[in-house]
Amino acid sequence: MEYIIILIAAVFVNNIVLSQFLGICPFLGVSNKVSTSVGMSGAVLFVMTIATLATYLLHEFILVPSGLDYLRTITFILVIASLVQMLEIMLKKVSPPLYQALGVFLPLITTNCAVLGVAILALGLEDASLLKAVFFAIAHSIGFALALIVFASIREQLELANLPKGMQGVPINLLVAGLLSLAFLGFTGLV
Repeated sequence: MEYIIILIAAVFVNNIVLSQFLGICPFLGVSNKVSTSVGMSGAVLFVMTIATLATYLLHEFILVPSGLDYLRTITFILVIASLVQMLEIMLKKVSPPLYQALGVFLPLITTNCAVLGVAILALGLEDASLLKAVFFAIAHSIGFALALIVFASIREQLELANLPKGMQGVPINLLVAGLLSLAFLGFTGLV
């Protein structure tokens, strides 16, 4: 039951993009088409899960025992950036088709603050464990994917709409993002 609550809370109530405002750059920048949003969502799912796994282990077995917990943020940034670079190199050698599919999105994920935010938030879970932290990361990446794909589908429909010149582009995108955020605010109190 606890994992279902984590999933519902991460996807709907505390959506990483629409409620906590982390990952706004890819949310606004990569959401032109649904196909690119799906690719970015897959890459975020993969990297967020691996990064949370690595940073959790680093925190619990190296930083806390050695009394260096105050270096958590800078260490996590370095680990995530290094991890993304290593994954990019490994994918290029091991699976060129997967590298081709994720190639454009992997460098963008290095600077995605949602990955760092989830890695830090996973440490603050009640009765935190490695399994719970990884599930937390997967749930938040599903929430990121939902927000990104819904926003991309709305943006594709807006391209067909007859909008006033002053509302085209960034103004309508920010307005729709705000309305989407308000729609997800309706789930508050669900969990």
